[in-house]
Amino acid sequence: MKKYVIVCLLMFFMAALPARSQSSGQVTYEVTRKLEIHPGGLKFIINGEVVKPGDANFPTDIPDTRTYGQKVLFAGNFAKENRDEQNMVRRTLAHDPLLGGGAPQTKNMGRPFEEQTYVDLAARKVVTMLTIGKEKEAKMYRSEKPFQPVTGWQITDQTKKIAGYLCKKATVPFNKEIYTVWYTTELPVTYSPVYDLTPEAGVVLLIEGSKEQYRATKVNTDAVDMKELQPSADAQKVSPEQLKDLREKAMADFQQEMGIGGGGGN
Repeated sequence: MKKYVIVCLLMFFMAALPARSQSSGQVTYEVTRKLEIHPGGLKFIINGEVVKPGDANFPTDIPDTRTYGQKVLFAGNFAKENRDEQNMVRRTLAHDPLLGGGAPQTKNMGRPFEEQTYVDLAARKVVTMLTIGKEKEAKMYRSEKPFQPVTGWQITDQTKKIAGYLCKKATVPFNKEIYTVWYTTELPVTYSPVYDLTPEAGVVLLIEGSKEQYRATKVNTDAVDMKELQPSADAQKVSPEQLKDLREKAMADFQQEMGIGGGGGN
């Protein structure tokens, strides 16, 4: 009788634990993108003044690439993406001449909204959650968009280890050029940070194109709570086009409120 009671109690406590997947973990990517800069169309807001190319205070050391981190949690057939400084608005501030002058500096002004990206790996669709406003005034919107990986993959015999995992090399025609994709089948899911470059099976740990690169720097297989990968069902459903309009309006309102016009965006 005592053994029966103990077994029942163990089953009760196990059922009360959060649902976790044994096929779960996190991949951390370093993303580098080449920026297409057209100086004639650039402008900066420096101490409230619009500065354009040719002005004495116009920055001369504008980077031609941008690098940021991206983390992907996965469990079962679902994934959740988090990008460093996502939706961050930046403002350029001039140095105080009394402190020695120098080049204008960029300051992060915060986020005008919160955005989360979820991926249904089995159904091959991306779910974007957009939250505008704070606390009781916050409004949540949800948009879904399917994706279809490109064809024409050429799998090679080349292999190498990336973030501790053995990867195969493939070349893929995409965006009017040939991309190099390295993917591993040693992880229990199928995922790519560029959805169009998703293999039939495996996780992409390195993507190399002429204008962008995604490189996995760390992989762990810790347990992940499945609830963390499920988008809220309470959000208002909108189309991808409507979500884009909502995002742009929130950004414009935020810039106007901060007094930075249209020159301080990403």
